Amino acid sequence: MRRMRRWLSGTGAAPLGNLNAQLRDEAWPPGIHPPADNNKEPSAEPGIHVTEEITGWFQQVLARTSAAGLTAFAGDGNSTAPYLTTRQGSRRFSAGIAHAATGSVQDAKYTLLGIPFVGTDHVFRLNGTRVEAFSGVHADLFGHLSLGLLEQYRSDVYALRSTWPSDTWDEKWNGPVSIHQDGSVLAMHMLP
Repeated sequence: MRRMRRWLSGTGAAPLGNLNAQLRDEAWPPGIHPPADNNKEPSAEPGIHVTEEITGWFQQVLARTSAAGLTAFAGDGNSTAPYLTTRQGSRRFSAGIAHAATGSVQDAKYTLLGIPFVGTDHVFRLNGTRVEAFSGVHADLFGHLSLGLLEQYRSDVYALRSTWPSDTWDEKWNGPVSIHQDGSVLAMHMLP
């Protein structure tokens, strides 16, 4: 566990990656090589062995992929694309390419449980009842993400983690609201 903590905070030999920098599109040879057993070399297992030398890059991959998930959840493909490499699908979120998973548009703003959020909303029928679902991200945090300021986002979301409300119903919205620790929100209510 001690070694893992050191890797997660970086070392002089293997510093953490700059989260605001564009992600290098690297390919590491697959295969995890378990230790030899009785001088017999076992077969490689599927997967990638994250060694100390690549932990900075791997930490950057995880953080930027997570940021891409948040901006996509809020419906902003233009902010999503820069967080991904070509192999991860950045072109699917670039303007001009239509893809069913990227059809939502970040065009809605709501204050839920007293917190401003930006994102996208969808109307659908649930057993014949019209329902609106809103998915978004805390407005200030989304501002950092849309500008590529992932380090600032992480700092601010960490500071906010103990301030998120425990309520799950917003009277003004008239429906359930779920706020996640990463600053994302999903809210639903029935429409007349």
